[in-house]
Amino acid sequence: MGISRNATAHWEGDLKTGKGRLDSQSGVLADTRYGFNSRFGDEKGTNPEELIAAAHAGCFTMAFSAKLGEAGFTATSIDTRAEVDLSLEGGPQLSQIRLKLRAVVPGIDEKQFRAIADDAKENCPISKALSAVPISLEAELG
Repeated sequence: MGISRNATAHWEGDLKTGKGRLDSQSGVLADTRYGFNSRFGDEKGTNPEELIAAAHAGCFTMAFSAKLGEAGFTATSIDTRAEVDLSLEGGPQLSQIRLKLRAVVPGIDEKQFRAIADDAKENCPISKALSAVPISLEAELG
């Protein structure tokens, strides 16, 4: 048996002047604004790329923590930044994702750290779902 989560989007108007609202099952997104100017400009609100970045950072971090545990390590801290690039050439498309990991993991050496980080990058569910987009990883052991 799997797990199912949901979110909803509501939109009114045309692409450039219209406005949208997002809601999520958990309530974290509750009537959250999004629109053309929050995506392509600096208007307050969210956008799909930011939401993908948050999902990827969260998923990768949890996968990394799980893989550390499987190898007998527990992190003191794990911080991940995901940067999602939207290219507009040839039509909008995700062109690159950069994961930037910084973690404090007592007792691990650099080689083990990198191998576990690479494994988490390749195997977290969001990385797998986004496999059509080049994903890079910078990993720093602190």
